[in-house]
Amino acid sequence: MKRFVSCSLVLFLSVSVLEAASREPSRGRQAMVASVSEIASRVGVDVMKKGGNAVDASVAVALTLAVTWPSAGNLAGGGFMLVRKADGTAEVIDYRERAPLAATRDMYLDAQRNVIPGASTLGYQAVAVPGTVAGLVLAHRRHGRLKWSELVEPARKLAADGFLVNIYLERSLSDEYNRKRLATFPETRRLYLNGGKGWHVGDRFRQPELAATLARMQKEGAKDFYRGETARLIIEDVKRNGGLLTADDLRQYEPTVRKPLRGTYRGYEILTMPPPSSGGAVLLEALNILERFDLASMGRSSSQSLHLIVEASRRAYADRAAFMADTDFEKVPIAGMIDKRYAAELARGIDPMKASDSSQVKAGNPQAFEKTETTHFSIVDAEGNAVSNTYTLNDSYGSAAVVKGAGFLLNNEMDDFTSKPGVPNIYGLIQSEANAIVPKKRPLSAMTPTLVLKDGKLFMAVGSPGGGSIISTVLHVILNVIDFGLNLQEAVDAPRFHHQWLPDVINWEKDGLNADTKVALETKGHVIREKSGYSSDWRFMGDVHAVMIESATGVRLGSSDPRRGGVAVGY
Repeated sequence: MKRFVSCSLVLFLSVSVLEAASREPSRGRQAMVASVSEIASRVGVDVMKKGGNAVDASVAVALTLAVTWPSAGNLAGGGFMLVRKADGTAEVIDYRERAPLAATRDMYLDAQRNVIPGASTLGYQAVAVPGTVAGLVLAHRRHGRLKWSELVEPARKLAADGFLVNIYLERSLSDEYNRKRLATFPETRRLYLNGGKGWHVGDRFRQPELAATLARMQKEGAKDFYRGETARLIIEDVKRNGGLLTADDLRQYEPTVRKPLRGTYRGYEILTMPPPSSGGAVLLEALNILERFDLASMGRSSSQSLHLIVEASRRAYADRAAFMADTDFEKVPIAGMIDKRYAAELARGIDPMKASDSSQVKAGNPQAFEKTETTHFSIVDAEGNAVSNTYTLNDSYGSAAVVKGAGFLLNNEMDDFTSKPGVPNIYGLIQSEANAIVPKKRPLSAMTPTLVLKDGKLFMAVGSPGGGSIISTVLHVILNVIDFGLNLQEAVDAPRFHHQWLPDVINWEKDGLNADTKVALETKGHVIREKSGYSSDWRFMGDVHAVMIESATGVRLGSSDPRRGGVAVGY
């Protein structure tokens, strides 16, 4: 499969604005936190300076993001935490949301069995049972070192005293799409739109109701959120507004401890997400396909390597659409999807000179080989314990509904289920009957917190938000480092693209592709679309936060994405 490299035209991307401005990674001899919020990153570092480990820091960072980055940081969402301890043991804390007990398969269809616009995305009918607080408490109980109350205090104090709004939060809250959604509910309008006046750079943003909620959680932990005063406030608000969530839903919620998926790529070991996230299996399937080709010799920005990455993604995402679901409810052929023999079979179907037609690329047969806004942070402590955590409300600001008296947003995670097979969700992802709504089932996710090892030692922690493009984003960073030799910050800053099988188009970041390369790809039959959308931030793809260990010195290298102003902080 390497023969065609020498005879194919090699065309290169122009240097993007992001690449031209690429910085060196942040450096820390002992520990590093990379997140979207400088405030949260500094909170995490402070926790580790006080003797906390990476899991303690992750709890404090996650709670702080619920204050400083409300579009995705949360108390009432869910996600996945991949923990690898310094002794090499690893596990996943799965705190993904669940469908309420009263949820039904066709709850978002009208009498003609068409999907009801907005029903699964806006307001109280869209809310799944939250998992974040229970997940953070479980992670702390299993791995934490400092007292829970110490880890909650920074977030509580920030909510009570306020923090200064920066340009990225102002842009997010003033975005036309977000403003329209946030204005739908009086409590949300009062809090996040400042009663209609808006929030501006330099304003002090105080959240007293959220501070009171965090103060209760300091004393009672998850008990308050799922059985106490906060639970009462949630259920009263949901009931008042016609939602499905009940006190029984909250009482019965439990996070799950799972084993990470494991694979290899060019001598590196990859630890990543199992279902109900599709991220890990799709990432490993794409890497296994690409391992069959000599990408390094083609060049990172050549039309050859870009074509192959698209074709590998096309096939992996087709399998995602057909097979992926919550394995507690459905049988999913994970072992086959991540088998290298299966990847070899898929790779043989790639024409090096011609784009495939997605209508003709169906899901493969992995059984034969059986044996929508989110945020991510990566943390490595002085001992070498590592956390890669991705969590979400789903859409930006979730359901847009703030719990009256509690000061936080509810998720709209029900949209990640299959409302109707063949009908795309908010991220344009096609999903199958396997992901249909069932009470207590967890919706399919694309979250892909990942750890990369070299010679049995931690090499990199990485992850990103971005809906269906999360997997592509993590894939690109790994390829940029391993195949193309970029340093970590260059790998994070580099232009990104995404193909998810259907729709059959390559979405590219604005100004990320030069005219010659575009022509070369179109000549192969690819359809290219510059990334755009209803939010001003949608011209960007993902928001990576990664930490790498410098092999020669052991120094922690931190890289936060410039796309949304993230900052990596170390010491």
